[in-house]
Parts: sequence; C-alpha cells; structure tokens
Amino acid sequence: MSAHARPDGLLVPTGHGRTLTAPAHQVTFKVTGEHARAASSFEVVVPPGFDVGAHVHAHSEELFYLLEGELDVLAFEPRVRTRDDWRNWESRSGRRTVRATPGTVIVVPPGCPHAFANRTDEPAKMFFQASPPPDHERYFEELLEILDGGGPPDHAAIAALRARYDIEQLTPMRHDADGTVGAPVRPPAPGEYAAG
Repeated sequence: MSAHARPDGLLVPTGHGRTLTAPAHQVTFKVTGEHARAASSFEVVVPPGFDVGAHVHAHSEELFYLLEGELDVLAFEPRVRTRDDWRNWESRSGRRTVRATPGTVIVVPPGCPHAFANRTDEPAKMFFQASPPPDHERYFEELLEILDGGGPPDHAAIAALRARYDIEQLTPMRHDADGTVGAPVRPPAPGEYAAG
C-alpha cells in the first residue's frame, strides 16, 4: 500500500463526540464502527441512582475503565442468579460485588454476567468499549429513546431492545433519581480484580 493510500487515524479531542442524554444516562460516542473494526468506544456518565442491572452477552466483549466517581460492579458467574438484585451475588470461588474507584478496569468476556450501579450521591464517569461494533452504538441510541420518556423505565421495551442486541437481562434496570438504588457494598480486597 502506498503512503498516499493509507488511512488517517482518528483524534477525538476532549469534549468532542456525539452525546446522547436522558435522565438516566449520558453517552458520548468517541469511536464508532465508522472508524474502527475492533470496538466502539464511549464516555458514559452514570448518575446517582442508576443500576444497569445484571446482564450477559453471548457474543460481545466489553471493557470498562472508571474515570471519576465510584460504581458498584460485578463481573462473574454467581452461584445462583437471583432475579431481583445482583448486589448479594457470590461466585463459586467466593468473589463478591465490589466498589470500583477511579483507575479500575473491568473486562467482561462473552458469557460473563456483569453489572454496575451508582449508589453514591455524585455522578460517575467511565470509558466503555464494546466489541464488535456497531451494535452497542445502535443499542445506546434506542435505549436512550426509551429512558428519555420520563417516569419508571419500560421494562418490556428494554427487554425487547436488549434481546435484539445480544443482551440477556438477568436483573431489572433501575433508576432512582434520588440515588437510593441501595446500600454501598464493601471496598475490594487487594488483588480482587484479577481474573479468576
């Protein structure tokens, strides 16, 4: 390939990208399937009281990097998948839900249940990457349309949307604007984020 035929890279400056906003979520598209073959990348602001609900992807892989604030997170197969709340799940090896702080990375392979919730009174911000693109871009667009309706989330509409985009919902998505999703969980023990 000649130097003239090589593609240029993409630079997305701070504060740039297409932003979708709803009361329960703000997502800024940083890199889309138009620009990358391996993954779509987003900056996500998670408001107090938002719980994405535990869910699993059969084919997609995800990476989360917490930039600001704190989130309760889960990324393991529990002994028992209860339908109401993932906060008390425990893996066969004893792993539990933890409180993630800035700099925490969570990698979620296909088939691994995962969740995050903001149980603090401050927004959290994370970098989020989903592979392969562009499915999660389309999912975010449609999800934010549903959530922008105000009032409690339409769980039937969200379930139908998630089924179209390789997302099996295990516990309900919740958004309580007053931040009362639930009590904080314990901080992580040293080395707890290691794969295993």
